[in-house]
Amino acid sequence: MTETIRLGDVEIIVTRKSVKNVHLSVHPPAGHVTLVAPNNTRLEVARAYAISKLGWIREQQEKLRGQAREAPRRFIERESHYLWGRRYLLSVVEKDEKPSVKLDHRRLVLIVRPDATLDKRAELMQTWQRSLLHEVVPTLIAKWEPRLGVEVSGYFLQRMKTKWGSCNHKLGHIRLNTELVKKPKDLLEYVVVHEMAHLKEPTHSERFVSILDQHFPSWREARAELNELPLGV
Repeated sequence: MTETIRLGDVEIIVTRKSVKNVHLSVHPPAGHVTLVAPNNTRLEVARAYAISKLGWIREQQEKLRGQAREAPRRFIERESHYLWGRRYLLSVVEKDEKPSVKLDHRRLVLIVRPDATLDKRAELMQTWQRSLLHEVVPTLIAKWEPRLGVEVSGYFLQRMKTKWGSCNHKLGHIRLNTELVKKPKDLLEYVVVHEMAHLKEPTHSERFVSILDQHFPSWREARAELNELPLGV
């Protein structure tokens, strides 16, 4: 069960779980706020805690608002596109043959039919980007399953507005934001490890933090870098 606290223009979603301490988070890219509190915490107590952290919440939201955002892609000649943290210029080739995307040194080559619409070009690029993630993600999961002592029963790729990933610990599923294909691979690995760690500890508890500290010591730096990179539209 969740409840909502409103502090002026700030809305905070409160969830009670079996944790020892209160965990307050401001999530990219939109800056929505969540507060996880111990099961027996009264809403008035959670509200008082949120009020004491209101300055910090606004500061984090302001950082996210000031973050660079990618302009909508038009899939035209010499447009910038990002892949694994590197910038590529797009080359558009109109041919009456099967559409495809190719990586050629510092260029992305988009081969489309002459009548291809913007939506068709976007769909082609997104399908190709998903295929790249499907090449990498299973290897990362296989690498980390024995290290973390967990088993991923399935993973899914999805465009998300507010999260880089999510986990259903009951089903053993993890879900990853397709925008991660644009980020450096070590940041994709951090998100995979983060979500897999939730299979051991569903909440962002002290135990969860200790799991990341033990297995992925640079997770704080990775999280900060990920949240500083340009966001998708």
